Amino acid sequence: MSMTDSQDTEKLAATPDATTPAESASPADIAPAESDASAAPARALAGWRHSRTWTYLVMLLASASALIVSFALSAETLQLARNPQGALACDVNAVISCSNVANSWQSEFIHFGGLSFPNAFFGIAAESVFVTVAVVGLAGVVLPRWFSIASWVGNLIALAYALWLFSQSVFVIEALCPWCMGLLTSTLLQFMAQSHATYAVQGIGARSRAARGLAAYFRLNADLLVNLLVFVAIAAVVLLKYGAALFA
Repeated sequence: MSMTDSQDTEKLAATPDATTPAESASPADIAPAESDASAAPARALAGWRHSRTWTYLVMLLASASALIVSFALSAETLQLARNPQGALACDVNAVISCSNVANSWQSEFIHFGGLSFPNAFFGIAAESVFVTVAVVGLAGVVLPRWFSIASWVGNLIALAYALWLFSQSVFVIEALCPWCMGLLTSTLLQFMAQSHATYAVQGIGARSRAARGLAAYFRLNADLLVNLLVFVAIAAVVLLKYGAALFA
């Protein structure tokens, strides 16, 4: 074998085999990409309005307000039970009348056996739970997934009931209860705040198919627009239904 052939053989031996597959990427190389994907919603929602403190603080204030209103409604229910013919402090006129609403079946539609329970009593129990959820969230506790979902569903049910009672008050009972309107407002704010916190803080839905849409919804502050439109719609319904009779 010539010197030239020997050198060529050594070069071929030193050259990596082109047919040898490249080494697979290590988990450490893949992990950052996966981490970035899961952290994308959190980065997209950076800012004080999407923080744990703000979202749960709004929820706490709304839930505490709803709890106070529930206590007030319960007190007036007991007062009306003692004196069915008496007037309540929030009986302003024929339209704004707490007693008309309190004396309707809609205010006590839950029955156990032969007993009926005012809805306000259940409101005290429910709002106590939501106040607790808000406080725990403010404390920085990462809630179990099942609990976050269950409390959100409970909040949705509370909102559905408040909207149902509002529709009954306007179109069936044809009287408005100021305390009930306050409860509706607080429940709306409470639901909107918890929905925000459930996604932005607890991460529920961050890996779902709707993750991009939810991130854009909150990042673009579309939730604030929806909140405003809901309140405007409620005010419009009341004004169109009663008009000047509200101030008679």
